[in-house]
Amino acid sequence: MNKLRQKVYVGMSGGVDSSVSAALLKKDGFDVIGVFIKVWQPDWIKCTWKEDRIDAMRVAAKLDIPFVTLDLEKEYKEEVVDYMIREYKAGNTPNPDVMCNRHVKFGGFYKWAMDQGADFVATGHYARIKNGKLFAGADSNKDQSYFLWTLTPEQISRTLFPVGNINKTEVRKIATKLGLSTAEKKDSQGLCFIGKIDVKDFLSHYIEYKKGNVLNENNNIIGEHCGSYFFTIGERHGFTITKKTPNDQPYYVISKDINNNTITVANKAVEGSLPNAKQEIVLKDTNWNQGQIFTGKALKARSRFRETLQDIIVLNDNIISFLKPQYSLSSGQSLVIYDGDECLGGGIII
Repeated sequence: MNKLRQKVYVGMSGGVDSSVSAALLKKDGFDVIGVFIKVWQPDWIKCTWKEDRIDAMRVAAKLDIPFVTLDLEKEYKEEVVDYMIREYKAGNTPNPDVMCNRHVKFGGFYKWAMDQGADFVATGHYARIKNGKLFAGADSNKDQSYFLWTLTPEQISRTLFPVGNINKTEVRKIATKLGLSTAEKKDSQGLCFIGKIDVKDFLSHYIEYKKGNVLNENNNIIGEHCGSYFFTIGERHGFTITKKTPNDQPYYVISKDINNNTITVANKAVEGSLPNAKQEIVLKDTNWNQGQIFTGKALKARSRFRETLQDIIVLNDNIISFLKPQYSLSSGQSLVIYDGDECLGGGIII
């Protein structure tokens, strides 16, 4: 590939990963433009986007590349925040980071960059693209392919992940060697773009806390909680057990009733199982990164970030069968499917 004069718009968040991504692309001979994506933030959270934008601007100045601010507040508010609140109110467990990638980074940003004549877009994601296929990042502790299952074949062909082949320690070393101001900046945590905030604290501004009952498998009241909306299947914290026995084992949420504002909990059996086991699940909004459905093949999947991969068989476009019973699957979660290190796509559990 002749990289000279090929135009790449790099999403620069003000963090070290996107900073090094821009630096590596310039070193490789691309025509690099840095883009800071401005998103919506609630007025009750300390504003951080201005500081992040300044950090990104400093790096762009150091690298001597053009810098642009792209306002995607509307897209972020409607497609990420409103979606997340709506899903929790419906009793589901959404993944806002997946929707942020789908509608903001590879939605509004990707479309805008292509309209500007970009050959590629690039981000600081820890994932790899090889021969038009999406793979997990080389640093397994930082792999972010789970959040990228909505990418289409066209998007994959026009996307670069410059740090995907590097581990995080090496990324910081490169930033230090290049004198980038973000070299020691801490990684952002919490909700995509919004920052370090507990999800339940965030939701409490939009969904009212409402005391409800904790039930056991026999529908007996054994405790209380602050609102069934806030819980996900498999969770073992956030509720109070008032009827305790000397030999109580940890309780896990196995179901919830939004209409009656109750959650049902149970102990794990000796072999570690819970009574809500599922092996066959249905997905919606499925996306296959290569446009191909891999039915009947032994594959693996995970329904939570960094969860251990589980063996599955794809029965058809939207029905997946696990080889072993699963106890912590929640509607709204993303199920992401892998063949070895390759991310094949995924869907949303219903």
